[in-house]
Amino acid sequence: MTEDPRPSFPPLFSGLAVSGQIDPFEKASAEATRGCDAGLVVYNLGANTLEAAIVFAPDVTLEKAMAVLPLCGIGFQNALGALAPPEVAVHLEWAGGLRINGARCGALRVAASTADTDALPDWIVVGLTLPLWPDSDAPGETPDQTALYAEGCAEVNALDLLESWVKHTLVGINTWSEDGVKSLHANWRGLAHGIGEDIKLHGQAGTFLGIDMQFGMLLRSDETTHLIPLTSVLEGN
Repeated sequence: MTEDPRPSFPPLFSGLAVSGQIDPFEKASAEATRGCDAGLVVYNLGANTLEAAIVFAPDVTLEKAMAVLPLCGIGFQNALGALAPPEVAVHLEWAGGLRINGARCGALRVAASTADTDALPDWIVVGLTLPLWPDSDAPGETPDQTALYAEGCAEVNALDLLESWVKHTLVGINTWSEDGVKSLHANWRGLAHGIGEDIKLHGQAGTFLGIDMQFGMLLRSDETTHLIPLTSVLEGN
């Protein structure tokens, strides 16, 4: 009997496989609450979906640490870009949604030990959910929803993509630590979806103008520009 292959992660990262209906994001949040080491990667390599979550232990306040959400999005784009055909385009929604070739394809989500923007969080967890196969045999009925293997990525192995996501996210963390948030901003803006478009978020409608230094959304409505902090997408608080 052959064992399921295990992903290989960079030093200081460790893997925890779950299966069935166990949500890696919830499992990682529970492990973080119990005091697990940073770098834990909880993952569920299902037949139709890739789910994973990474535990971080930031050394900055929550307001600044929220940058790990767009950072993980850039890491995902870099990871898929290294494995997929060059014509496959990945873009990032501000609140964590992922788009492949223009259509929604999974999302990132985030939780933290605190919702206090000025506090130093004990942990932050960023989760990834990525559909591999479409839910429906008639994808034309939901043209704004897609799955990885429906977008010319049938040769991309889910385990390889998981390894690559963690590796590229680590590269992003190191760059952020050394160079600050400026390059992270530039990289994210190059991948951002919806800037300049009219959107509705958290009950407010307006034009998505861009982001502030802490990745808060600038939403222009009539004569007022609203700032929606990135902490507004935190789950569980």
